[in-house]
Amino acid sequence: MGDPSSVPTFEFLGLTFNATNIISGLVAFILVFLLVFALSRKITMKPSKGQNVLEWIIDFTNGILKGQIPGHEVSAFGLYGFTLFLFLFVSNELGLFIQIAVGGKDYVRSPTSDPIVTLTFSLATALIAQYMGVHKLGYKQHFKNYLSPFVFWLPISIFEEFTNFLTLGLRIFGVIYSGEMLLKIIGEMAFSHGIATIIVSAPIAMAWQGFSLFLGAIQAYVFLTLSSVYIAKKLEIE
Repeated sequence: MGDPSSVPTFEFLGLTFNATNIISGLVAFILVFLLVFALSRKITMKPSKGQNVLEWIIDFTNGILKGQIPGHEVSAFGLYGFTLFLFLFVSNELGLFIQIAVGGKDYVRSPTSDPIVTLTFSLATALIAQYMGVHKLGYKQHFKNYLSPFVFWLPISIFEEFTNFLTLGLRIFGVIYSGEMLLKIIGEMAFSHGIATIIVSAPIAMAWQGFSLFLGAIQAYVFLTLSSVYIAKKLEIE
C-alpha cells in the first residue's frame, strides 16, 4: 500500500511478486518458529517457565475457539488457531520495531500492513469454514443453509459471505497500516528541525508504539475470534 514505487517487485514465470511481503512474511515466520522452538525445549511433567508460557498461549487460543465452536469440534481447529494467532501477533508488531528501507524501497515492515496479506488470511478462514461445513453437514445441507429462511435469501447470503471476507481482512490491515504511517510521520517530524523536534517527538513516538503494541495484540485476538465465529456458523444447521 502507499506509494507503489516504494515496494520492490520481481518477475517470475510471467507473474509480478511483492518482495516486501515475501521478506517480511519470512522474517515473521522465522521469529514465530524460533519463539515456539525455544519455549518447547525440554518438555517435562513439571513445566519450566518457557513451557508455562507456551501452554498459556495454547490455552488462550483454545479458549477463544471454545467460546464459539462446539466443544467436540474444537480439537480440529486448535493448531490452526494457535498458528494463526501467533503469526498475526508477530506480524502486527514487526513494523513497530523493525522497518528496513534501502534506496527508498521498503524491504521489511509489518506483513499485515498490506491488504493482500490480510485478505489472504481472510480467504484461508473462509475456505476452511466452507470445507468443514461440507465435511460435517454434507453438500446438500451445507448449501441449503444459504437458502434459509427462504430461497430468495440466497443473494443476501452470498453478499454476507463476501462482506465477511472483506471486513475480516481489511479491519486488521487498516489498524496496522495507519499505525505504521503515523510512526513514519512522527519520525519525519522528529528530524525536521533538529534537537528541538527530536525532544518533542521522542515521547510521542514511545507512547504511540506502546498503544500500537496493544492494538496489534487486540487485532490478532479479534481476527481469531471472528474466524472462529465464521467457522462455527458453517458447522450447524441454520
